[in-house]
Order: sequence, then C-alpha cells, then structure tokens
Amino acid sequence: MTKRSQRAADTRRRILDAAHDLFVANGYGATNLQEVADRAGVAIQTIYFVFGNKRKLLKELVDVTIAGDDEPIATMNRPWFRDAIAAETADALLRAHVRGTSEILHRAAAITDMVATAAASDAEIAQLWPNGEQPRLQVHLAAAEALVTKPGARTDITAETAADILFALLSTALYLLFVRERGWTPERWEQWTYDTLRAQLCTP
Repeated sequence: MTKRSQRAADTRRRILDAAHDLFVANGYGATNLQEVADRAGVAIQTIYFVFGNKRKLLKELVDVTIAGDDEPIATMNRPWFRDAIAAETADALLRAHVRGTSEILHRAAAITDMVATAAASDAEIAQLWPNGEQPRLQVHLAAAEALVTKPGARTDITAETAADILFALLSTALYLLFVRERGWTPERWEQWTYDTLRAQLCTP
C-alpha cells in the first residue's frame, strides 16, 4: 500500500469511527455531517468526497461494522463461517457459529439498533436494506442445514426449525436486552446462548 492510499484509508477509518460514536450516542437524525467532520478532524467536503452523502456514510458504517473490516466478503464466505460449517459435530458447529455471530453482535448491536430507530422515521434509511432481516435469516438457515446433518444433532428438529431458533436467539434485540438492559457481560451472554441453543438443537 502506498503512503497516499494509506492516508486515504486512515481518513476513511477516522470518519467511520467518528460517525459510529456520534450516531450511537446522539442518533442518526440528530447528528449532522459537520459534527462528524469535526470529530474526525477532516473538512466536511472530505466526507462528501469519500462517501457521497450522510445516508451512504451510514450504509458503509453498518456494512463495515458487521463485517469487522472493509473487505467486500459476504458472511457465508467468511473463514469463521466456513470453518463452522465444516465442523465434525453438531456441537462443534454450534459453538463456532455462536462465537462468530457473537463477535458480530458485540460490534454491531448498538449501531443496528440505532438504524432501526432511524428507519422508523426515515423511509430512505429503510430502503438502504430492502431485504430487511432476510440476509441474516439466510445465514442461520445455512448453518442449520449443515448442523442437522452432523453427529449429535437432534433428529426431531428440521433445518427450518433450527434456523428459526438460531435467528431468534442470536438477534440484536435479545443481545441488547441482556447486555445493555440487564447488564450481562458479552461473555456471559455468549455462554448462556450457546448452552440454551445446545439444549434445543443437540442431543444430551
């Protein structure tokens, strides 16, 4: 990477970090781009040049926060997910899937909750994700379809039912309920979720 491209990447990261902090703390609607620029230490024109507008900045922020990096790689093509699918037993798959999903929720729960609030009053925000929760459901369905074929999976649970259970328990809403509202640590939440899912999806 050249010095110029490194500077550009650093500027992009500072803008995203500033937007994350302000959007989560104050809300998307209550935050203006001048505030983001001031916090990032850049001119507001730089934000327009890099991202185009405030909604595109939000879209990029959500995508990067969920992924954990700037790489355009879908969740189901990420190494952690592929390794989970390749696990030898249902229990090992479940543990890896909970761990990978938990890491996403640790990063993204607050920003996802903020987006849901913003979308309720701004139709154009909702249109940034026209498929809603469908991509998240598809990830859990792929995990469930693999899980039910592994040794140690309950034989009376279909892939569709397993996907529904994963979708419900590994959700932003439930994560925030335990961690933000009830004060659980992320580690305690992850262990409880794994234990609960194991009782539902795996044999004793």
